[in-house]
Amino acid sequence: MGKKWVGFSVSLAMILLSLILLPTKGLNLGIDFSGGIVIEARLPQAADLGKMRDTLSGLKLGEISLQNFGSPEDVMIRIGHQAGGETAQMHAVERVKQAFADHIPGLIEYRKTDFVGPQVGEELIEKGVLSMLCAFAAIMAYVWFRFEWQYGIGALAALLHDAIITLGFFSLTGLEFNLTSIAALLTIICYSINDSVVIYDRIRGNIRKFKKMPMEEILDTSLNETLSRTLLTVTTTLLATLSLLLFGGEVIHSFSMAMFFGIIVGTYSSIYISAPLLIYLNLRTITLKSAALSTR
Repeated sequence: MGKKWVGFSVSLAMILLSLILLPTKGLNLGIDFSGGIVIEARLPQAADLGKMRDTLSGLKLGEISLQNFGSPEDVMIRIGHQAGGETAQMHAVERVKQAFADHIPGLIEYRKTDFVGPQVGEELIEKGVLSMLCAFAAIMAYVWFRFEWQYGIGALAALLHDAIITLGFFSLTGLEFNLTSIAALLTIICYSINDSVVIYDRIRGNIRKFKKMPMEEILDTSLNETLSRTLLTVTTTLLATLSLLLFGGEVIHSFSMAMFFGIIVGTYSSIYISAPLLIYLNLRTITLKSAALSTR
């Protein structure tokens, strides 16, 4: 707790940077949100993405991305939304298939073709934001009910901290932001609150146990008593996430990167945000009053 202002300063700087990046640089929205065409194809041999990209660049279809998934022969092709409705989307797909037939040897198997319109993308954004807000509200309500309202405020501050900084990370790195990114954000805040609840439970017990100990010492004691559990949990989770990052392929690359970064930020916020905030919320007096009432 002697370093709490250092922690607050670092967090404030990261939040301010994120809030500057989000409206200026923005997020690299994937086709899930921006709309477009997704084609999954299997080639008879390992895909030469460079040659395939050169083949499609001459079609002038706008933004096009290619990536392997599953195996070297499997390719996911993403094409930006085409003006002109459903007919234009179908025409773009036919042009892609014809270009590959002319320049890529062997029979290509087209396994799936999906169209995502701009209106669907807007609806997915709205539902993604709504899911985040519902998660925040439910977590805060649970912590408030399980402990006291001060813990709920501390938990909400930590979750907002984690979500904003992770969004800033997406903006800074240019990682594609899609539906799996929403799943990563929800997973990160659930991981963070799980760590905070373990620490909160120890803080509550120590407040009742050490009635004359200063609040900062109680927080330090509680954090030290749970620190080995925190470090073991974050280490094993990071190792699992690192495996996804190294071997999961391009399809879940943004998810894995967000998880790896978010777990570190979530662990940091549990120690340097959610716990120190309790000092300024008059928690000790209310907890001792509740304990006295429960013993009568």
